[in-house]
Amino acid sequence: MKNFKYKFVASAFAALAMVSCNDLDTAPMGSTVTTDQKAEAVASNPDRIKASIAAIPAGFYNFGKLTGEGNHNDLYYPATMLFTDTRGMDLVSDDIGYNWFASSLVYSDVSWTNFVPYSIWTTAYKQISSANSVVKTIGTYEPADEELKYYLAQALTIRAFDYYTLAQYFQHTYVGNENKPCVLLITEENFENVPNTGIKRSTVAEVYEFIMNDLDCAIELLSATSTVREDKRYVDLAVAYGMRARVNLVMNNWAAAAADAQAAIDNTAATPYDVSDVDHPTFSDIDDASWMWGILVAETDRPVTSGICNFPSHMGSLNYGYASVGAWRKINKALYAQIPATDVRKGWWLDENKQSPNLDAAQAAYVAETKIPAYTQMKFGCYQDKIGTSTNANDIPLMRVEEMYLILAEAQAMAGDPATGAATLEAFVKAYRDAEYTCAAKEGQELTAAMVQDKVWFQRRIELWGEGFSYADMMRLKKDMDRRGGGFEAHTTYFIPTGSDALILPIPQDEIEANAMLTEADNNPTASAPDPVTE
Repeated sequence: MKNFKYKFVASAFAALAMVSCNDLDTAPMGSTVTTDQKAEAVASNPDRIKASIAAIPAGFYNFGKLTGEGNHNDLYYPATMLFTDTRGMDLVSDDIGYNWFASSLVYSDVSWTNFVPYSIWTTAYKQISSANSVVKTIGTYEPADEELKYYLAQALTIRAFDYYTLAQYFQHTYVGNENKPCVLLITEENFENVPNTGIKRSTVAEVYEFIMNDLDCAIELLSATSTVREDKRYVDLAVAYGMRARVNLVMNNWAAAAADAQAAIDNTAATPYDVSDVDHPTFSDIDDASWMWGILVAETDRPVTSGICNFPSHMGSLNYGYASVGAWRKINKALYAQIPATDVRKGWWLDENKQSPNLDAAQAAYVAETKIPAYTQMKFGCYQDKIGTSTNANDIPLMRVEEMYLILAEAQAMAGDPATGAATLEAFVKAYRDAEYTCAAKEGQELTAAMVQDKVWFQRRIELWGEGFSYADMMRLKKDMDRRGGGFEAHTTYFIPTGSDALILPIPQDEIEANAMLTEADNNPTASAPDPVTE
C-alpha cells in the first residue's frame, strides 16, 4: 500500500459540520496545527490519536444528538436498524403513538422532509467525517508504526461500513443499477472544501469501488500489524474480511464473497452460539463468543440514562420501554409458521398461544401478566436478565460469526457449486440450530444455486431477525415487499414490487438545499406511500 489516492474525486455532505481530530488540531493559544505537524506528532507519539479513534465507534450510538432529545428515535445506528427492519415484511409492529418507528411502517418516510432519511443519512456522514479526519492525519505519509496501521484500518473499515449502509437505502441494489446516482462520497482529500463548493452524487459503481478500496487497504494494514484490539467495539482482521464479504455478496462477486467469508471465519476466535446458548432470551452481551463486532454500551451512556430512548426500549419485550406499553416487535406470522418445531429459534418468538419453550417460569409469568401478544420476540434478553428492568444497557450486535457461515453457503452455491453451498448450510444449521435440518431439493427436483440461495435467505430471515439485515437482503435479492398474511394491521398490509422507487429513500431536504451542486431534480424519484392491499 503506497498511499490513499483514489481514482475519482468524491463528495461531501455539505450541511454537516465536519468533526476533526480535536486532540491533534488545536495547539496552545488557539493556533492551528498544520498537517505536517500533525503527522510528525502522530509518528512520534501514536497515543495522541487514540481519543480520535475511540470517537469513531462511539458514533454508532447516542441519543438526541441529531434533532434534540424530543425525538425518542434519535439513536444513531440502532435507529437505522429499526427504521429499515420496520420498513420491511419480517418485523411486525402496530401503528400506535408509542411506536416511534411508525413512519417507516406506513412509508411516510418517502418524503425528503421526514426524519428517517435525515437520521440514516446524517448518522452515517457524521461517522464518515470522524473517519476522514483520522485518515487524513495518518494517511499523509506511509505509516510504519504497527499501531498507526491498526488505527488507520479502524477508520477505513468503519468508513466503508457507513458508505455500504448508505448505498443500501438511497439507491436500488448494485446489480443492474451500477450507473445510477448513489450518495455523496466524502474523502479525506475534499471534506474540508466541499461544504463551500458542493458536489454531485457519485454513481453506485463509484461508491462500491471506493468501499472496496477502503476495505482492501484495511485488510492489508491489519494483516501487517500485531496490535490487538482492546475490545469488540473495534474492528480486527476478521471483521474487515467480514465487511468485504458483505460487499462482495451485494456485488454478486460470488467466489470473492465465499473466500472473504471463509477468511473471516479462519481469522476470528468467534464461534457460533450453540443451542444451549440461544434456548433462552439473549443477544445482549458483546462478550458472547459468537459476536465479532458490536456496540459496547455502558450504564452511564445517555441512551441508557434516558430510560426509554434506547434500542432495548423499542425492541425488548422483557424490559421496560416503549415495546412494553404496546409497541411490541413481532415476527411475520407466515414466516414463523415455516420454522420447524425442532429448531431452537422457534422459541425466539411467542407462538399463537403466547407461549415459548425458551422461557423460564418467571419469564413466562411476566409474559402472561404483561399481556404480551402472540408472535412477539423473545430473542433479545433484558439487561443482566433482570425482568422488567428499565436499565437498558444491552450491547448491540454489528457482526456475528453466524452471518459468515450463511454468506459462505450462499456464495458457494451461486459461484457454481450448489451442492457445496447446501452442505455448508446444512452443517451449520444441524450443528447449531436444528439437528434434524436437511438442505435438499424436493423429490424429483434438481438442487440449483437459486434454490440454495432462497434457503439461505430463509435462514438469514430468522437468524438475523431484528439485527438490521432484513430490508437490505430483500433489496439485494430483488424480492417483493409482501406483507400479506404476515399479521400486519389492515392499513399497513402492503405489496410493493421489487424495483419500486418507494423502496428507496430520498436524499434529505437539508442536504439538497445546502449543497450547491444539487437540486431537487438530482434527488431520487418522488414516491408515494403505498395503498393497503387485501390479504
